[in-house]
Amino acid sequence: MDLPQFYANQKKPCFGETLWAKIREEVLNEMQKDTILENFLHSTVLQHGSLQEVLAFYLSRKLANQVIQAEDLQEIFTEVLNKNPEIIQAAEADLNACYERDPACLFLFMPVLHFKGYQALQVHRMNHCLWEGSRYTLAHLLQNRMSEVFGVDIHPAARFGKGIMLDHGTGLVVGETAVLGDNISILHGVTLGGSGKEADDRHPKIGNGVMIGANASILGNITIGNCARIGAGSVVLNPVPARSTVVGVPARVIGTAEENPAADMKQCL
Repeated sequence: MDLPQFYANQKKPCFGETLWAKIREEVLNEMQKDTILENFLHSTVLQHGSLQEVLAFYLSRKLANQVIQAEDLQEIFTEVLNKNPEIIQAAEADLNACYERDPACLFLFMPVLHFKGYQALQVHRMNHCLWEGSRYTLAHLLQNRMSEVFGVDIHPAARFGKGIMLDHGTGLVVGETAVLGDNISILHGVTLGGSGKEADDRHPKIGNGVMIGANASILGNITIGNCARIGAGSVVLNPVPARSTVVGVPARVIGTAEENPAADMKQCL
């Protein structure tokens, strides 16, 4: 059995202290294999006491630039995470989603340190709290930095559930009034956008368990039903029934979706 298949067979979800212990174990093992990684892995993971601390530290370093200091961002992120423990619960669910669904994810620590889709989503979760606290200018600043650093542009008002995998993340655009449920998989180049310049509720509502293929565009205040599958490159302009598969420009229903398309990640019928 080759190495990727070996690790794929070991994948099991874990949370809380068990998750953190597993991450530390993986990092220690990798450090022994490549001593050149010692400083990196120690500073990003091992010197911290929890996933929460790692996210606050590492993401602040990712987003810092000449005019906004990493230490200031870390303080902001730490404050948000301390006041909103549900963010870490969602971050753990997102991490397990990446680990379980992505065959390229060999270790639990990989999304935290290397997957920009996962990193961008956790920044957005904290940024959404800033927006909800009326810190609009700061939230827009972080949205802009997230777009520059990760290639992911999510309006800070957009609402996300938990257990979400942004596979690669590159080119993802999510509008202000978009709402996403739980256990969703989204590939690169996806747009959840408006259909004009209206200023009210104008963006898609994505149900639980949905999979959205690469470069799909879902436009307008329409509902995508639970466990639907949106084919790559589709342009969706109308509501999509639950458990259906749609493809094309404009998208049309061509069949039913499997029970859990977001987890199965099938890209073809």
